[in-house]
Amino acid sequence: MTTAPDTSPSILIVDDMEENLVALEAVLGSLTPKVVRARSGEEALKAMLREEFAVVLIDVLMPGMNGFETAANIKGLDQTKDVPVILLTGASVDPNYAYRGYTVGAADFLIKPFDPWLLRTKVNVFLDLFRKNRQLAAQAEQLKRLLTSEEAPGGEGAPGPAAASTGAAAPTVAASTPAAEESPEPPASGTTAPHPDLPPTPGAPEPAEPPQPAAGDASRLAEVAGQLAEVELLLRDAEGPDKSRLADRIADLEQAVGRLMVSRGT
Repeated sequence: MTTAPDTSPSILIVDDMEENLVALEAVLGSLTPKVVRARSGEEALKAMLREEFAVVLIDVLMPGMNGFETAANIKGLDQTKDVPVILLTGASVDPNYAYRGYTVGAADFLIKPFDPWLLRTKVNVFLDLFRKNRQLAAQAEQLKRLLTSEEAPGGEGAPGPAAASTGAAAPTVAASTPAAEESPEPPASGTTAPHPDLPPTPGAPEPAEPPQPAAGDASRLAEVAGQLAEVELLLRDAEGPDKSRLADRIADLEQAVGRLMVSRGT
């Protein structure tokens, strides 16, 4: 018996204090079962290179590599630069800490003690965005497979089955036409010329019918278009420049699906 892979988004919490990690895990554990701990900035970077995270929460005041340095290193790596970072710090902090946090690329900055409901709400936004990105990637891959399957059978300019059969029959007609013009013979007595409304003579080439689009492909294209429209609406209802850019990308994919459906006659 095979088990379906776990697709729950992961959260990374980084703090040098065990009690702070326990508190964060208790607050965020209801959002996803995959909450990973790290006791230092170095340990956090190693964890992010091993696993993909939807969001990272980092305490600012840590020995060694502090929260600002950890966030800057995360944003400096191609593999992790797109992961949202939330910085956490105590109440008695420098007023410029928030500015420093946004400067190094943090998505948000919270001061302890924070409201658990507020923290869950902020983190849940990034979890939803991670899920929608995964859904968008899966739909883009599905669309790519459909486009590939459309071009695969003969490639560009390759004749379809109907065209091939028509081309094979054409030389026979062309070869017989000159002979008929050179030595016309009257119909034998007792016979009549074929009437234009009569069925064609057995063995004569039949007119080729245009290929019809497969019903399965049409339904799959319509389903992909509907899913893309749904994700686009969800993203446009949310706030933030990242979501708007994703919505624009989805709109482009919708147009590509529409053009494919028109070209296939669906």
